[in-house]
Amino acid sequence: MAVVGIDFGTLHSKIGVARHRGIDIITNEVSNRATPSLVAFGPKVRSIGESAKTQETSNFKNTVGSLQRCIGRTLNDSQIQQFEQRFIHAKLVDVGGTVGVEVNYLGERTQFSYTQLVGMYLGKLRDIAAAELKVGVSDVVIAVPGWYTDVQRRAVLDAAAIANLNVLRLITDTTATALGYGITKTDLPEPEAPRNVAFVDVGHGTLSVSIVAFAKGQLTVLSTAHDQNLGGRDIDYALVQHFAKEFATKYKIDVMSNPKAIFRLTAGCEKLKKVLSANAESIINVESIMTDIDASSKLTREELEELIKPLLAGIKAPIEQALADSGLTLEQIHSVELVGGSTRVPAVKQLIQDAFGGKPLSTTLNQDEAIARGATFACAMLSPVFRVREFHIHDINHFPIKVQWDALASDPDDDTELLVFPKGNAVPSTKVLSFYRKEAFNIESVYAEPEQLPGSINPWIANFTAKDVPATDDAVCVKVRTRLNLHGVMSFESAYVEEVEEKEEPAAMDVEPPAEGAPAPAPKKKRIVRKKEIPFVATNTSLSTELVEEYKEKELQMHESDKLVFDTEERKNAVEEYVYDMRSKVEDRYAPYIRPEEKSKLLAALQEAEDWLYSEEGEDATKSAYVAKLDALKAIGDPVVFRYREMEERTKAIAQLRETLNTYMSQATSGDEKYAHIEEKDKQAVIEKVATVQKWLEDQIVRQSERPKNVDPVLTSSEIAKKRDEIIYFAVPILTKPKPKAPTTSGTETPKPEADAQTPPPAKEEETKEPQEMEID
Repeated sequence: MAVVGIDFGTLHSKIGVARHRGIDIITNEVSNRATPSLVAFGPKVRSIGESAKTQETSNFKNTVGSLQRCIGRTLNDSQIQQFEQRFIHAKLVDVGGTVGVEVNYLGERTQFSYTQLVGMYLGKLRDIAAAELKVGVSDVVIAVPGWYTDVQRRAVLDAAAIANLNVLRLITDTTATALGYGITKTDLPEPEAPRNVAFVDVGHGTLSVSIVAFAKGQLTVLSTAHDQNLGGRDIDYALVQHFAKEFATKYKIDVMSNPKAIFRLTAGCEKLKKVLSANAESIINVESIMTDIDASSKLTREELEELIKPLLAGIKAPIEQALADSGLTLEQIHSVELVGGSTRVPAVKQLIQDAFGGKPLSTTLNQDEAIARGATFACAMLSPVFRVREFHIHDINHFPIKVQWDALASDPDDDTELLVFPKGNAVPSTKVLSFYRKEAFNIESVYAEPEQLPGSINPWIANFTAKDVPATDDAVCVKVRTRLNLHGVMSFESAYVEEVEEKEEPAAMDVEPPAEGAPAPAPKKKRIVRKKEIPFVATNTSLSTELVEEYKEKELQMHESDKLVFDTEERKNAVEEYVYDMRSKVEDRYAPYIRPEEKSKLLAALQEAEDWLYSEEGEDATKSAYVAKLDALKAIGDPVVFRYREMEERTKAIAQLRETLNTYMSQATSGDEKYAHIEEKDKQAVIEKVATVQKWLEDQIVRQSERPKNVDPVLTSSEIAKKRDEIIYFAVPILTKPKPKAPTTSGTETPKPEADAQTPPPAKEEETKEPQEMEID
C-alpha cells in the first residue's frame, strides 16, 4: 500500500512518498522534483505537467493554469476577474455554475470545469507516483491553502474522486509544514510550557502565517492568517509591467497585447528576480520578444525593492492578525520559520523580520518541499502500513460557521441563528443542535463573516430539511448532529428525537420483612432513552454521485486515448530511429556481416519506410501500422545484427567453456588429498566427458572459422552455453562427493545423541506482516 502526500501548489506541485524509513520527494518523468500545475489540450492528445509546460508558449490558448486558485469558484468571482485572468490565456466560461475553460481539443471546442481539470492533474500526479513506486496509488493526503472554503475543499475531493483517488485528509499547508517540523523534534517541551513557533509561507500566489504551539507528541494550531494575492507571481507581474512600459518607449512595441511576448518576458523577469536575490544588479535579455526584436535592460536590487514596495506593504497585516488571534506577544514566540520560494527575496525577508520585531528568522526546513513532506507524514499517520511516532495534530477552523432558520410564526421574536463552529474551533469537531418543532423544518449553514472569505465566494455551505417530525400536541426536541470533519468540510450528519421510557425494576427480595405498620418501599424505576432517527434531506456544494461517475468515466476514456497516442508516437519514433540507425551501421560496423543482396534489400526497405513515414499516410498512421512496419524491417535486418553480436558473444562463451573444461580436467587428474576418496572410474568418467566436449568445441571452432562473417554461424553462443551447463551438471556431483566418515576407534569419544524420532523438528519462524516502522532521523 502506497503512502503519498501531495503539495497542491499554484505554480507546481510536489509528491512525497514514505519509504526507506523516511520521506522522499520523488521526481517526475523528466527527473524534476516539482511538476508544473498545468493542463493543455491539443488536436490529438492532452498534455499535463511537464509536457504542458514545454508547449505553453506555442499553445497558450489551450493551456490552463491557476488550477489551485480557480477550483470551486464561479466565473463572476472578483478574484477570477481581477487577478486570475491576467495569468490565464484560455477562454474562461461558466460550466455548471462554476468557472471552467473552453479549449480546442481533438479538433472541437470543448468545455471543462476546473474540477475536471484538477481531476486530470491529480491523475497525472497519481501516475508519476505509481511509476516511481511500482505499485498502484489510491490513498493520499493533499495539502491545500488554509483560506480554502467549504466549496473549494469539496471541489478538490470531487476532483480526487474523478482521478480515482481516496483522500485520507485535506490538510492545511501551514499545518503540514508544522507537522514536518514537529514530528522530527526530540527536544519538545512538556505541554505546560509549549514552544510557540511562527511559520511564514510566501509561495507563488499566497502569503500564509500560522502560529503553532509544540509540546511532546503534539502540535496545536493557535491561529492562521492569509493574503491570497501576495506571492512570487505578483512580484513577477510587477516586473513585467515595468519592462513592458520601458520596452514600449525603447523598442516601440506593446508587449501586453501579445500573449507570447508576455510569456517570454515573464520567464525573463522570474530569472531576474532570482538573480537579484543574490546580487546587487543584473541584466534581463529576452530574445525575439516580438517582431524579431531582442529586448534587454538592467535593474538593481534597490530599483526592484522600490518597484514592489506597494505590493510588499501587505506583508505586515497577516502577521499582525495571526499574532493577535493567537493571544501571544512577540516575546512568547520562540522562533520564526520561513518556507516558500518567495521568502528568498531579501526585501520580503526583511519585512517579515521587521513585523516580528527584529527576531532572527530560521530556515531549518526545506523551503520548497516542507509542505509535501508534512502531507506525507500525515498520510503515514493515517495509513495502517506504517507505524509513525505518535504525534497529535490539533488543527482549527479558519472561518466561523453558523446555522440559520426562519422564525416560527408562534414565536417571531425567537433567535433565528446560532454560531456553531467559531473561528479557531477544533478540527475535526461534532456538535448536536436542539430544535423544538411540531412539523418539518429547514435550516442552513453559512459562513458567519462573508466579508472575510476570499474573493466573492458564496457564503452558503449546506441546507438541511427534517421530515416526518413526530406529530404531538407539544413541540418535540429534534436533535441535529453537525460535523466539521478532518477535511475542514461541514455537514449535517443525522437527526433524531429521544424517546424516554420509565420501567419499574423488579423489587429486591428483603431478607427481613418490613416492620409491622411501616410503609412498603416504592418500586424503583429505570429510565431508558432511545434514539429515533428522523429522515432528512441535506444538500451541499459537492457534485452528485452520478455526475462524479460521469466525469470519472470521461477521464478514463481520455486517459486511455492519451496512452494510445503516446504509444503510437513511441512506435513511430522507433521506426524512424531504426531507419537512421541501421542505415549508418550497415556502412560501418555491420558491413562485414551483410551480403550484397541483403544490403540492397535492406537499404531499399529502409528508404521505402522513410518515404512512408513522411508521407501523409505514415504521418498519421495507427499504432499497429508502425508495429508492422518495424517488424518488416527487423525481419531483414535482425539476421545481420545477430551475426555481429554473435561474434563478440561467441568469443566470450568459448573462453568461459575452456576455463570450465580446464578446471574439471585439473581436478579429475589431481593427486590432491581433497579428491583421493573419489573412485578412479568416476574420475575417468569426468576426464572422458571433458575430452569429448573439448573435441566438440575445437571441431566447431574450425567449422566456424571456415565460414564467412556474412552468413549465419554454425556455432552460436547459446550452443556453447548449453555444452558448458552439460559438463557442469555432469562433473560437479562427482568432484564434490563428500568424504566417508571415519569409524570410531576408541570408547573415549563421547557419542553424539541421535535425534529423537518423536521430537518434532524446530518450527520455522513464521513471517509476520507487521506495519513498517518509520524512524525519523
